[in-house]
Amino acid sequence: METQPKIPMITTGRLVMRPFKMSDRDALFEIVQEPDIFRYFPTKDAWPMEKVERYIHYQIAHWQKFNYGHWAAVLRETGQIIGWNGLEYLPETNETEVGYLFSRAFWGKGYATESASAIVRFGLKQAGLKEIIGLTDPENVASQRVLEKSGLSFTRSASYFGVEMFRYAIQASD
Repeated sequence: METQPKIPMITTGRLVMRPFKMSDRDALFEIVQEPDIFRYFPTKDAWPMEKVERYIHYQIAHWQKFNYGHWAAVLRETGQIIGWNGLEYLPETNETEVGYLFSRAFWGKGYATESASAIVRFGLKQAGLKEIIGLTDPENVASQRVLEKSGLSFTRSASYFGVEMFRYAIQASD
């Protein structure tokens, strides 16, 4: 039997970032079916259930390998999953990216900034990362603001995942 990595939980004012469980797949599936949910992502298509399940398995394996990964983002008051967020290693560039995806009903309410700030702190302090990057579609001004409020600074426009992205970064020394 595969042992689960010890994935810490992070609690903020309104959210709990907790490890994914396979029982989260239905709630996550609903979110990734929302119209335009991947509007600013390199791949725009809604995920079939099989991809949701692969994503959850991948994140558990990612935690085992790197001691960081994505969490399920859950409302503290209700326990409702409203999306995901976390850190992901990018083998193509040997960088670690902070990322997030929230149900559209929770856009514009500060949840991304609240969670990304806590995740960046976790990455630099607990995970011991020297640098964390953030990538956004050049048109995604809201996500650029989230990264800036989380302490990252614009570095350059660069190609990631085969598309032009705005790259932001924060160093542990910042």
